[in-house]
Amino acid sequence: MTVIPADSPDDFGRYLTALRGWREFVASAISEAMVMLTQDEYEALSKMDKYTYDDDRLDHHARLQVVATSTVRHTVTCGRRLVILNRGAISARRGLIVTGPANTGKTIALAQLGLAHELQDRRRHPGQDERIPVVYITVPPAATPRMIAAEFARFLGLPVISRANITDLTEAVVGVCTQARTGLVLVDEIHNISLHTRTGAEASDTLKYFSERIPATFAYAGIDIEDSSLLSGTRGDQIAARFTSVATHPFPYNTEWKALVAQMETNLLLHEDKSGTLTRLDRFLHTRTGGMIGTLSHQVRGAAVDAILTGTEKITQTGLLAVDLDIASRRKRRGGPEKPGQNR
Repeated sequence: MTVIPADSPDDFGRYLTALRGWREFVASAISEAMVMLTQDEYEALSKMDKYTYDDDRLDHHARLQVVATSTVRHTVTCGRRLVILNRGAISARRGLIVTGPANTGKTIALAQLGLAHELQDRRRHPGQDERIPVVYITVPPAATPRMIAAEFARFLGLPVISRANITDLTEAVVGVCTQARTGLVLVDEIHNISLHTRTGAEASDTLKYFSERIPATFAYAGIDIEDSSLLSGTRGDQIAARFTSVATHPFPYNTEWKALVAQMETNLLLHEDKSGTLTRLDRFLHTRTGGMIGTLSHQVRGAAVDAILTGTEKITQTGLLAVDLDIASRRKRRGGPEKPGQNR
């Protein structure tokens, strides 16, 4: 069995849950930031060049640079500490669980931990492209042991054929991860595993088996894990004894929130945007998003995309209001609909 090369044309490779997608994520994180043209330079472009330039700006805002929140920094610090402590361990390696309400940045924190580990590994082992320092999978709903093994295999580009049983998949995955010196395994949506069901318990055992066979640190992310069945019973006690946790939460309106909004503004590439416009709306943004970092990111990026598509080239409160809130955020809001000029 061979690993699909990073330049595979398969569309599936564009996602973090495939090796090619993960490598593209790392490459985009370390690439040079796009430089915005002056207004005169922009006006001098041909129609086709303007289209290309604007399309590049749309891509930039679609993947707007992640802001290093205190939660992200704490996750990276805890995760890297565990990786170092686990280097000499031959069994019972410690792991990390990132847990909290939906839309509070758990996946962002998990991905940034993986990014930090990948970059550190590349610095320690330059030019060794055959290494796969990080594996990233998502737990499917109602996951079975074979489905868990298949997620690992798909990330690595191993063929998942119908006649391959879980033993075949497991041995192939362990072999590739060991040979490729995988040091960190990221498992998102871990709340999809329930120890109250036989299938869920077996899926949990499969992850535990992988953690014993692959000499790597395992980091999980999921919704409200500490209050879930994943940490209940004998199996749950074993997980709780080996994993530490980092809690995510909505941000209060404080200095950090203001700094988050200010940092997002510095990443905008809009020709008519004036410095400080977005920061003056930081309280409005907090009221509108409830302090949810995921909702904030969607609001700002969506308004920036609209500003380019409509030609206004700036973010306003009216423009932010035009970006629909997610359903959860709408449910949490109180009072009537917002109007421009409120919550300034």
